[in-house]
Amino acid sequence: MKICMFHLMPYRFLPPDFENRYRSVWVDVPHELYDAQKTHGLYNEFLDELEFAERQGFDGLCVNEHHNNAYGLMPSPNLMAAALTRRTSKAAIVVLGNSLAAYNPPIRVAEEFAMLDVLSGGRLVAGFPVGTPMDMNFAYGIDPSTVRDRYNEAHDLVIQAWTRPDVFAFNGRYTQARYVNIWPQPLQKPHPPVWIPGGGSLETFEWTAKRDYVYCYLSYYGYKRGKGIMDSFWQTIEGLGVEDNPYRAGFLQLVCVADTDAEAEKLYFPHVHYFYQKCLNVWEGFAEPPGYRTPATIRAGVRAQFGAKAKKIRAELNWAKYMENGYVIAGSPATVRDQLLDCVKSLRIGHLMVLMQIGSMPKDLTLRNIELFAREVMPHVRDVWPAYSDRWWPAGATA
Repeated sequence: MKICMFHLMPYRFLPPDFENRYRSVWVDVPHELYDAQKTHGLYNEFLDELEFAERQGFDGLCVNEHHNNAYGLMPSPNLMAAALTRRTSKAAIVVLGNSLAAYNPPIRVAEEFAMLDVLSGGRLVAGFPVGTPMDMNFAYGIDPSTVRDRYNEAHDLVIQAWTRPDVFAFNGRYTQARYVNIWPQPLQKPHPPVWIPGGGSLETFEWTAKRDYVYCYLSYYGYKRGKGIMDSFWQTIEGLGVEDNPYRAGFLQLVCVADTDAEAEKLYFPHVHYFYQKCLNVWEGFAEPPGYRTPATIRAGVRAQFGAKAKKIRAELNWAKYMENGYVIAGSPATVRDQLLDCVKSLRIGHLMVLMQIGSMPKDLTLRNIELFAREVMPHVRDVWPAYSDRWWPAGATA
């Protein structure tokens, strides 16, 4: 098993009645709620937490890209990744990732990822998400019906920029470049491992498998709901005749560890509730623009993680329901170990990403969560897939 510390870098100073007074944490969240000095402190806390995770033995550190929001303060995950390359030396730097359709030209992604790979000594994982509708369609103004075409073309350009030996011209529908000739080139050959973060779109399964990439299901509704998506992924793998190596799949799970189950509720419930009620409060109109989700995904009944229906479900949540539904795996080390092993085995995943700073969780509690997990849980969930090798791990990562 490879275990990564995933960080959203949320703004934890939203007012108590935010979800009732404001329609969305994304796209049009008002500037009156923002404090630059507090954000300065948050950024340094968040980097401290990621660096601490490496010292505790985590295999990788995950950052990600979002825009116009208080849910995750990383419009440029590459800046955070660059900072981490200088203060870490062993863990993989997992950028999940750069939203390819948003870059004009996408050559910028090829250049910056190459820089990160060289800076880190070959520790980069290159993530290529399609991007949320809030980011792509509203914050950046891209037509929903063109996002996937732009994404596919941008992906092809980036891979060619990393692998073609000479200067070449690229003539796409959305990007035309007479001289593609990036300096520097990546340290890893033929290029850094590619992971594809997804929210359950069926087309992504086959697209990822055919290119031999890792599919990462990033869900905030836990492994019990995630099983249906991952079962569909593995059925696609079987249908394509591709090796069912668990390391070609990853999953994100919220985790909270305490000395006892009762203490976990006392310590973590306010921060988990802040995350679900405030950080996921997205207006329906931003969450579901026509043309963004594919017809096949809609027909399959894959539910959106944001919007009116999701908000109604979240409004009824309490600690017991968070636990019962598997949204959060929390409790004593023994409780967390048992549930996490069930998560890993039932989903058949070789890359586990754990969200350990959740919502309004302060630094001291986050560090305690990381330390308890690393000492009391992580050693017990490592040796799950001894018969398989991880071909999708960066060559320079040694944690």
